[in-house]
Amino acid sequence: MSSKKFVIGVDYGTDSVRSVIVNADSGQEVAASVFYYPQWKKGAFCDAEKNQFRQHPADYIAGLEHTIKDCLTKAGAEVAVQVKAISVDTTGSTPVAVNKAGTPLGLLPEFKDNPNAMFVLWKDHTGVKEAAEINEIATKFPVNYLQYVGGIYSSEWFWSKLLHVLREDKAVRAACYSWVEQCDWIPYLLTGGENVDEIKRGVCSAGHKSLWNESFGGFPPEEFFVALDPLLEGYASRLSSKTYTSSDKAGNLSPEWAERLGLNTDVVIGIGAFDAHMGAVGGQIEPYYLSKVMGTSTCDMLVAPASEVEGILVNGICGQVNGSIIPGMIGMEAGQSAFGDAYAWFKNVLLWPVKNLLAQSGLLDAATVAQVIEDLDGRIIPELSRLAALLPIEENGELAIEWLNGRRTPDANQALTGAFLGLDLGSDAVTMFRSLVEATCFGAKKIVDRFNEQGVPVKGLIGLGGVAKKSPFIMQMMADVMNMPIRIHKSEQTCAIGAAMFAATAAGIYDKVEDAMAAMGQGFDAEYLPNPELVPLYAKRYEKYGHAGHAIEELMSNQVHA
Repeated sequence: MSSKKFVIGVDYGTDSVRSVIVNADSGQEVAASVFYYPQWKKGAFCDAEKNQFRQHPADYIAGLEHTIKDCLTKAGAEVAVQVKAISVDTTGSTPVAVNKAGTPLGLLPEFKDNPNAMFVLWKDHTGVKEAAEINEIATKFPVNYLQYVGGIYSSEWFWSKLLHVLREDKAVRAACYSWVEQCDWIPYLLTGGENVDEIKRGVCSAGHKSLWNESFGGFPPEEFFVALDPLLEGYASRLSSKTYTSSDKAGNLSPEWAERLGLNTDVVIGIGAFDAHMGAVGGQIEPYYLSKVMGTSTCDMLVAPASEVEGILVNGICGQVNGSIIPGMIGMEAGQSAFGDAYAWFKNVLLWPVKNLLAQSGLLDAATVAQVIEDLDGRIIPELSRLAALLPIEENGELAIEWLNGRRTPDANQALTGAFLGLDLGSDAVTMFRSLVEATCFGAKKIVDRFNEQGVPVKGLIGLGGVAKKSPFIMQMMADVMNMPIRIHKSEQTCAIGAAMFAATAAGIYDKVEDAMAAMGQGFDAEYLPNPELVPLYAKRYEKYGHAGHAIEELMSNQVHA
């Protein structure tokens, strides 16, 4: 074991953080650990009715320390002394207000209970108004600063969230020096950063969410942001115009964190990136194959050689950035704001009477009620999936629109809402669930169609993440709707494994991340092929889905302008 090299990948998800120790020679997972955010689990700092979703930085720090130390304990002392690097991925855009030292305001005593001082989670849509203003102001400049983010700025992204927080909270506004993505802040923390002006920002977060592009010389000019709102004055100038790919070093592990984790200061810390981008690498993405990370939402990643897509700008996606996924290639991102979240919402609707009425009945004691709820919570989706798979497909059956958390792509509009159509007295939980799953597959097809229509051919599909691994019903429907095979990656932790691959590259174990992918990749263990008998039926229903979505979008637009 003395000649082996090990790396750590840290994956910050919506509900938890997971760390893995990986053998850099083979990709073998040596140890893994998960930490669920305690304050997030309680719903702290969140208000679903306002689409406000915030997370406390203390949860992130506790999870970082717990999972890495737990992994090292499981792996043993021989492994710990041979850890060469750590890389991190996070959700995004998930930024936070920091002071000059780079400390998130939520860690300061005076802001410990203030939601606006917390990380603003990716699915927080409180900045819808601000996003609309960014889209409006962009039309008034000779340079189109939205051209590399699909032409539409989203409330899920960096600047709309900053402007909303600055407008809403005078105390935070007075204390805020800069605005930092989680994927940039965690490496800054691990390297012992003390001056946020010196933070190394990744091209992934900067290019896809913050309007950075090399053709602009960095970010849009100061006059763009001041025209939007004078409150933004100075913020762009405090963000370095230099960015880094995830194969670069952020620095070395600081003495403080080396002591906390039981590692040494020779450990390299890589530049951070968003989870789906590193997940695509962990899932062994190939040029023109859409890598679909399917969890609470979806992130659809595609890479293409720069020379082959030169001059192509795909409208309505979440950006295209040189080096954001694989250095040297153009990385393109799309996705759906609700995927697994849509199924979870439906499950919670069905569980409402159990959670709210069973305890009141007096027929069962509290402990039994809790056990019943836990049991049903784990059984509802699998059973609905089993029964839905048995239903015949009817051209005019129930139809759903999956925009329960707005629409990410194509053409971001977080003000949109979901819908069910064609319900009658025969509709039940199974038929409604089936139509909701179908809608998420139709939404995924809209993304593929957009790439194809605008000159970036999608040659195949790669499925990653929890839904891809756990739901054959959904994956088979995805293949049928897309009329395209979908390969499922063997690893259940592609984001963390991708982070480990980048850690190995940043440490110099591999010259480029493609070499790390080849050596450390775990391959595929399933493939779903389209059923030729069902493809034409889904095609007809897909057309109806398109008409229904258009009608709902028009209806909502009329309500907004009324």
